[in-house]
Amino acid sequence: MKTRVAVRNLRLCTKDCLCLYVCPTGASDTENSIIDTNKCIGCGKCADACPSKAISLVPLTYPPQQKKDETLVKLANLLASNKAKEENLAKALMLNSTDNNSAKLFKAINISTRLVNEDLLREAGYMLPQSKNAHQFLADLLESDYPNLPKDVIKKLLDLIPTND
Repeated sequence: MKTRVAVRNLRLCTKDCLCLYVCPTGASDTENSIIDTNKCIGCGKCADACPSKAISLVPLTYPPQQKKDETLVKLANLLASNKAKEENLAKALMLNSTDNNSAKLFKAINISTRLVNEDLLREAGYMLPQSKNAHQFLADLLESDYPNLPKDVIKKLLDLIPTND
């Protein structure tokens, strides 16, 4: 039984197509460049051959989320809240900047602050796809009235990713 499948990041793919020659099942030879996960046996030959490192192997099931100490979770959430404020401030400064160089600097600060915040939220267990709170967040989105929200995609995510808290 296979435990992982190959996926291709189309943004990284340089169309060298070495994966086509090494894949024993032809899973990487598709019209839309998306690897056929039904054919993929998870051997990793395509990922090893890809010079642009656009192919990765991903597990079919996620391990259970590691339990976090409540104190750590509270501190990570507090830091994340502060980082969100910093991110909003940097964005406002970027949008209101009259100097192009300052705008670029504030944009960089905005992006780097977001990345740090995402790491903090992951440490708190919030953004792991298999965590209960990530599932609750998606379920809350389904109940929301946000315009243009792809509710069919959210439903599919909830169906595909099991909660194993």
